[in-house]
Parts: sequence; C-alpha cells; structure tokens
Amino acid sequence: MGVSASFRDFVVEQLAAADLVATRSMFGGLGIYWDGMFFALIDDDTLFFKVDRDTRPHYRARGAKAFDPFKNGQVMEGYYEVPADVFEDRELLGQWRAAAVAVAAAAKKKGKTTSAKKTPVKKTPVKKTPVKKTPVKKKSPVRSRPKGRR
Repeated sequence: MGVSASFRDFVVEQLAAADLVATRSMFGGLGIYWDGMFFALIDDDTLFFKVDRDTRPHYRARGAKAFDPFKNGQVMEGYYEVPADVFEDRELLGQWRAAAVAVAAAAKKKGKTTSAKKTPVKKTPVKKTPVKKTPVKKKSPVRSRPKGRR
C-alpha cells in the first residue's frame, strides 16, 4: 500500500479542478473528495472511483478490476479502478468523475454514508412491566464455634 506524491499530484491535475479536489490519507492509501464528497481513492498508485450497479458495467467492459484492499481476493465491489484510456483523457475522466460523485451523493442520500460519521439512532420508549416482588426468607446467621474449642 502506498501512494507516491507524484501520482497524487498527477491525479489532482487530471481531475482539472484543484480547488474542488481534496485528498486525505487513509489506511496507507489516499481518499479523494470532490467539493467535500468522498468519491474515489488511490492505493498502490492506482485510482479507484466509487461505483454502483448502474456504473459498474462500464468499468467491467473496459477490463477494470474491483478494489482489493488486502490483495487477498476479497474485493470491495463499491470501488473500481479507473481504466487507463479514461484516466489519460481529461474530458472522459471528467465525465466518469462526475458519475462517481453522483454515486457517492446518492449513497449518502440513501443513508449509506461514505464517511465515518454515525447517524443518530432514534430511541423508542420501552414499556415497563411491573415486577412482582416475592418475599425472601431470611436465613439465620451461621454460628461459628468459639476459638479454642474443638
């Protein structure tokens, strides 16, 4: 895992709107935000965009692979690598970026947050049922033998 500074700078430059792009280190990689919306990540100098069931087929058709954070075959289907031909064409990359940002915004709107923030849980009142108390028999104290006697 890791991201070189030169690759990070190149990605920000390719996205063509440096004033709207922010990056943050995360888990050895880099999270990419567009106007505050987390929509992409970089790991091992590879750019991944957020996808959904509608955009994923476009990535697969170009031979892109899903993000495999631990390199063990357990992929995260929510992020796919950006194909090289898309990455090198600024106009096309801008279109794919816009789609990834829209996917991230839709996920956030549905409640599938893309950040570590937790949504507050509504507390529902719990009905309290009265508990009947049963009398407890008091046990007589155990008498111990006086010292010295056996």
